[in-house]
Amino acid sequence: MLDSVRNIFAIPDLRKRVLFTFALLAVYRIGCHIPTPGIDPRALIEFMNAVQNTFLGFVNTFTGGSLERVAVFALGIMPYITASIILQLMTVVVPYLEKLSKEGELGRRKITQYTRYGTVLVSVIQSTGIALWLEKTTTPAGAALVPDPGWGFRLMTVLTLTTGCAFIMWLGEQISERGVGNGISLIIFAGIVVGLPGAVADTIGKIRTNELSIIGVLILIAFMVLVVGFIVYMERAQRRIPVQYAKRMVGRKVYGGQSTYLPLRVNTAGVIPVIFASSLMALPATVSQMAQAPWLQKLADALAWGQPLHYLLYVIGIVFFSYFYISIIFNPVDLAENMRKYGSFIPGIRSGKRTAEYIDRVLTRISLVGAAYLALVSVLPDFLLNGIRLQNLPWIGPAIDPYVPQWVTQGMGINFYFGGTSLLIVVGVAMDTLQQIESQLVMRNYDGFLKRGRIRGRRG
Repeated sequence: MLDSVRNIFAIPDLRKRVLFTFALLAVYRIGCHIPTPGIDPRALIEFMNAVQNTFLGFVNTFTGGSLERVAVFALGIMPYITASIILQLMTVVVPYLEKLSKEGELGRRKITQYTRYGTVLVSVIQSTGIALWLEKTTTPAGAALVPDPGWGFRLMTVLTLTTGCAFIMWLGEQISERGVGNGISLIIFAGIVVGLPGAVADTIGKIRTNELSIIGVLILIAFMVLVVGFIVYMERAQRRIPVQYAKRMVGRKVYGGQSTYLPLRVNTAGVIPVIFASSLMALPATVSQMAQAPWLQKLADALAWGQPLHYLLYVIGIVFFSYFYISIIFNPVDLAENMRKYGSFIPGIRSGKRTAEYIDRVLTRISLVGAAYLALVSVLPDFLLNGIRLQNLPWIGPAIDPYVPQWVTQGMGINFYFGGTSLLIVVGVAMDTLQQIESQLVMRNYDGFLKRGRIRGRRG
């Protein structure tokens, strides 16, 4: 491991990329500590401590703690993700966008430009909702978060938060282009892992005050190791379809005749479905803060963090976006056509349409397993902590609640810092980044992090 790290800094180009990535992530972390003007910091800290275990605490984890300070980067990268979801959905519906997506690099640049415009629009909407919400919110003691509310505060908040989100988007694009790894994913990664030292210190403090036993900590660590190991195993899992190359004569030489395989990953979509579903589930709360309509507030309460409908729609969203994203990035018809052109075939399957149907059928089956794995890991840690509040389920909830074990409705109190969604993102992004660094090292004839072969990331 030390030799591999030393090799990274021995390659000038790779060293520049790594240092450039760290520098921009440091800029992002500095921006997370610059507060938005017009907010009482003491009242804000008191309020955020009171809502730490709610949905706001979950969003605060994704933004690296900038939400609890209402910093200039309080929106994080979520508006960009929301705009990406909208553009990808519209690509299927709008013929013009569908045509752009098939025009190669020029079309992708145009769609990226539209995504940027959409990010600014979503940022304006969300920052307006945050400004209105801050004006009417008070601490448990009754102190106002905004001492001087009004249009001046609202316009300043919208301008500050929208500019901050646009700057984060630019940082992510620069990291992807001139650094190492996917910039947007690394920004989310940095926002999540930055709270790890504080979580460790909090755990040590609970041990000293006898709130948490050493045995409990060991069980917690063992559980986290098992979950991380399960994630790594599923991220590397593949269905290998055998492929045979036909022999062909070129001049006096015979080419082909060899056997290989087509690797289809169980989780082809990676953590994209989880991020998309999380962003979509955050919309009702944002809209209800802006519209102030009673029915919208009831809808937001029914879909709040920990409610049965939230978990149900969250799982459905993960499954939907898994298949939707795979349908965008993977085309069995094109793959089958390329295999036919290069003289390769799947034994027992006729080339062309039959091959495309076979690949599509296999991919559909393994994608269901991948979507179920994403949903399980995303929901399980929160379920173990808080359970499912079945009594709030409409009509049948109060009737079935007395017959359900208490550990299901109230949770088991097992708490660890990384939630399921956060853990998926952290492990997935780490594997992606290591894979890119590994590829750079092997390409330059250096030993990578794995001596027996290249690391398989989520897109490897």
